[in-house]
Amino acid sequence: MRGDLVRKLAARGLATGAAVLAFIVVALTGATTWGLALSVLALAATVWERRVRPGADSGAETTLIAAGVLVGYARQLDAGFDPALAGTALILLGLMVLTGPLRDAGHLELRAANLPVRTWVPQVTARLGDLVAALLAVLALAALAALPAVVALAASMLAGGAVGAVAVKLVQRRMRPASGGSPVTRELRRHQPEFLLYFSAPPGSEYQVTMWLPYLERIGRPFVVMLREPDALPVIAAATTAPVLYCPTLRNMDEVLVPSLRAAFYVNHGAKNSHCLRFTQLTHIQLHHGDSDKASSANPVSAIFDRIFVAGEAAIDRYARAGVDIPADKFVVVGRPQVEAIEVGTGPTGPRPNPTVLYTPTWTGHHADADYCSLGVAEGLLSRLLDQGATVILRPHPYTTQNPTSARQLARLHDLLAADRARTGRQHLFGAAASGLTLAESVNRADALISDVSGVVSDWLYSGKPYAVTDTGADGDRFLERFPLAASGYVLRRDMVNLDEVLTQLLQTDPLAGVRWATRRRYLGDFPAETYAEAFLAAARRELDPSWSAPIPRTASDSPLSPAT
Repeated sequence: MRGDLVRKLAARGLATGAAVLAFIVVALTGATTWGLALSVLALAATVWERRVRPGADSGAETTLIAAGVLVGYARQLDAGFDPALAGTALILLGLMVLTGPLRDAGHLELRAANLPVRTWVPQVTARLGDLVAALLAVLALAALAALPAVVALAASMLAGGAVGAVAVKLVQRRMRPASGGSPVTRELRRHQPEFLLYFSAPPGSEYQVTMWLPYLERIGRPFVVMLREPDALPVIAAATTAPVLYCPTLRNMDEVLVPSLRAAFYVNHGAKNSHCLRFTQLTHIQLHHGDSDKASSANPVSAIFDRIFVAGEAAIDRYARAGVDIPADKFVVVGRPQVEAIEVGTGPTGPRPNPTVLYTPTWTGHHADADYCSLGVAEGLLSRLLDQGATVILRPHPYTTQNPTSARQLARLHDLLAADRARTGRQHLFGAAASGLTLAESVNRADALISDVSGVVSDWLYSGKPYAVTDTGADGDRFLERFPLAASGYVLRRDMVNLDEVLTQLLQTDPLAGVRWATRRRYLGDFPAETYAEAFLAAARRELDPSWSAPIPRTASDSPLSPAT
């Protein structure tokens, strides 16, 4: 996080400073050649800034550089007023005026991946700043070579024509929509998707979708993925062969809601879910992106969905315990299909002299009452594990580095494990090495788990192996009441006073082995291991059955959400 901020500040300072310096050198000194060379470097800095800070507005810097390049060109030719250079200046002025509005308009365009159509307009508008920078670099180099001004005019007209074509296309899209729908709409009608997966979340949340894509594909029916943020498009498009659509506006959503669609799946409770819930002809199904005893797993907003697919009966109890009244017929127990790759232990664990321990700290959450993160006390915990000869697999939550304090704490853990690996040769896995494993692979490699309150514990439970849960709050005796899954594990107090006792139970005696199997059935369903994912697939197919009937339309009084305008 801190390194990212430093990089962004450096890019901003370099782009602005280089632009100002280039203009001063050209306009106020006689060192025209140096000024033009600095202009090229300043243009490169503005391009780099847009890579480091997507959406950065470098209009002021680009305008200053353009003025310096034109002044330098005129000095290099030293021929008085030149109509070709004046025409170049007018075209540049037009480009400066149009680039921002066209870029903003392009951001509102539908984009598609994994469909045989090319949504080229938004891709071009996103690169207009780079196009103008490239044009100015060409002009600066032409000035350095003292080429005739007509060369500059020709290059400017070429760039202006490209920008004009994009502007015309955008105007046509606004003023004269294509009959029969857009190319994307027409292609979707041919594709005949039966359901969509709707996703809206901050960058870095794509794992919420990618964990479900293999199982949605195994349903065996055509579907599409609808995204509301552009950053997720390349990541998710690379993870599936299904069409992936970025719909920045409600109008875009209307375009792609083809008649063949019957259901919409969701993986979180994002605020923009309301934009899709307005389509009452669909059956709306909440999948969640994990099962845990966190407060967010019993969100009252779940009541808006027609179906709530849950891993086991414990999830239904969780809503009741939180005072969330949801009709029983909305819940469908489908297990947690993502755990099917986890190997299930069949016998007692027994003492292990050199165990492998998976440690999965969660993030701090958006609010203090949702902060279950144990990173603040993790150095002492890992040090004690290392003293006992353990090999550690460290898998933090994907959001961990968004918090500067957590990022620093995590870096210290990496240093601790790296130093122990160098000293003992134990092959700890952390950083890129750990993130390269799936969660199932990490679980299969480990003998025991230490985790914060999170969905990882539920997934681990499928293995039948022992686990410990950190109590990072001030709940005291109410901890097990609020987080009953911890009752089948060993609770590690935040002050670590019971650390040795917990490690003995976790790695040697394991007195709760029998209790875990009963808990496993409550949390993950009682489905055969060899066909575990079939429970989800069968439930999803039932919702897509041709004999389906549309759900009763909801009214504003039924819903805790109202569509944004």
